[in-house]
Amino acid sequence: MDLVYWQLVYFFIKKQYRIIKLANVPHEIWLESFGRKDVPLIRLVRYDVDWSNWLKRDLEYTWHVATQLQKRHLRRSVQVLNVYVSTYPPVDDWEWVVANVQADLPQLKTVLFHSSNAIQALQQISEIVNEPVVLDSVAREADPFLAAQHIQRTIFRLEKERREKEARVLEYGNPLFTYVFIGLQILMFLILELQGGSTNPDVLIRYGAKFNPLMQQGEWWRFITPIFLHIGFFHLFMNTMALYYLGMTTERLYGSWRFLFIYLVAGFFGTLGSFLFTTSLSAGASGAIFGLFGALLYFGTVYRHLFFQTMGTNIIGLVVLNLGLGLLLPGIDNAGHIGGLVGGFLAAGIVHLPRHRQWRRQLTFFMLTALLVAVGLSIGFQ
Repeated sequence: MDLVYWQLVYFFIKKQYRIIKLANVPHEIWLESFGRKDVPLIRLVRYDVDWSNWLKRDLEYTWHVATQLQKRHLRRSVQVLNVYVSTYPPVDDWEWVVANVQADLPQLKTVLFHSSNAIQALQQISEIVNEPVVLDSVAREADPFLAAQHIQRTIFRLEKERREKEARVLEYGNPLFTYVFIGLQILMFLILELQGGSTNPDVLIRYGAKFNPLMQQGEWWRFITPIFLHIGFFHLFMNTMALYYLGMTTERLYGSWRFLFIYLVAGFFGTLGSFLFTTSLSAGASGAIFGLFGALLYFGTVYRHLFFQTMGTNIIGLVVLNLGLGLLLPGIDNAGHIGGLVGGFLAAGIVHLPRHRQWRRQLTFFMLTALLVAVGLSIGFQ
């Protein structure tokens, strides 16, 4: 039955499931797929089940682990396929155990695969995953033990290659413009302080802060220059820290030139949002920084499993927290934040990820971005 167990694992690995948890006693592998909405979690166990009491305890353990893993999918519940590969069925009556658990937890589908019910078990698994499950003979060895070892090595080789590929995705570029933008905003802060103070409205207007009357008179550069100006040291400190951490991550994912485009487009959209919905004097890199959040969210639409495995929950939590604070606390330009978030997402869709080309999708994002800019500027200047 070891061969059957590894054949099942290999089948699901080929169907774009990935190993997220494994143990040796009993031999247990958890598989996950963000692309499969029907059965995103699969647990395979190679163990000779002897008594139904063990089965009952293990089913409780399975559901406990499954509820922890469900948080990665941002759903209240997901369907879990739980397969036991056993040489023989338990010596006592076990069907009632599975039936009772199934009645209490309909999301947990359990199949006990043993030598006497191989055809029925495969059919049952096929019905749960909505496609025929075929146990491929990928190993040339005639001996079942050697064949199982061969398939096992193949599975772990594929997993290693997948992890190395994901590591290359996360470390594509080296931070360059992150440091450039940090240096620019610190330099501009020092200049403002020397010229009369970074909280002085006259100084801020003179050096390019967002000021609607002058923008409506044609000073278009004020859609970009506010990104590099900050009002007070605390404002500069908070945005510099945020830019450092988010910028490093985003620039490594997208590369320096894509990062430059995303940051500037997001900054423009942040200023545009503020221009449309507020009349107050404003400055700061917050809109561009929220654009980095947007770019990371776009990354999550392409590599959903990798996004949630590494940063997804934290990024979504920070976006919600910051937007919530913007609604509750006075003096925060939430329109600029939301504009930057949208702009960063759209800009990331235009440049897409390195080593990826989806021209139709990128063109769609470009046209949508151009339309929003045209409509926003038309409304703002009227």
